[in-house]
This record gives sequence, C-alpha cells and structure tokens, in this order.
Amino acid sequence: MDQFSYACGVMDAFNEVVKAGVKKLALSHPFIWDEDSDKLVIEAEKISSKYGNHMMVEKELLITDLFPFSSNKGKVVILFYRDPYVLDQYLDLKKKKEKLIAQQEYKGEKRKQIAIEFGRLLSYSDEAIMSYIESNNEKEE
Repeated sequence: MDQFSYACGVMDAFNEVVKAGVKKLALSHPFIWDEDSDKLVIEAEKISSKYGNHMMVEKELLITDLFPFSSNKGKVVILFYRDPYVLDQYLDLKKKKEKLIAQQEYKGEKRKQIAIEFGRLLSYSDEAIMSYIESNNEKEE
C-alpha cells in the first residue's frame, strides 16, 4: 500500500473514534510538509467532514514528554476533534507551556502536568500516559 492511502486510512479510523466519542482529540501521523501535503489536507477535510468532525493542520505540534522529541519536532500533524472546545483546550495547553518556558518554570511536576493534560486530551488512560512518559527516552531539552 502506498503512503498516501495508508495515511488516509489512519485518518479515517481516527475520525471514526472521534465521532464515537472514544477520543476527544486525535492526531494524524506526523509528516514533513512537501508538495503532496496539500492533497493530504484535502482528503483530511473530506474525511473529517464525512464524520461530522473538525480538523486543523498543526505545523507546530505541542511537544511534551509524552512522545519522543524527534517523532514530532519540525513535523506537521492534522488534529481531528468533534467539539470546538477541545481545540481551545489544546491551544490553551500550548500557551500554558509557552508561559512556563518564558518564566523558566517548565520543569519537574509542571512539565509532567503538561504531558498529562495532553495525554488526557488524547483520551489516554492515566496508566497509559504514565507509561508513555516513563518509557520516553528522547525528551525535549
């Protein structure tokens, strides 16, 4: 299967679980923006619309200790969500992290809390969130 078809299949599956209320927020696989990205965004719009969801192209994904740094830094993802307040929560969380960094307080429990809140937006269980954080050996510096 080609990468484009695979990416569309993943986006379709994630939109189905967002519609069903299993996830509040879902992410496409991270990708590097290139000449084919516009086609992918067009398909993402069709897929999310089919399920009654919303989407947003995110060129600066919130980086937390939830996932390996290199998997997401400098890459683009598409956010899928049903309720607009979920996007607001995501954007507020990004601002919260930026504020902590500006105040030189993005460390320890505050840093961990940002990752936990992001995991909860993605509808992960607390156990899964802690497992992701603890097993992530490539954290942002």
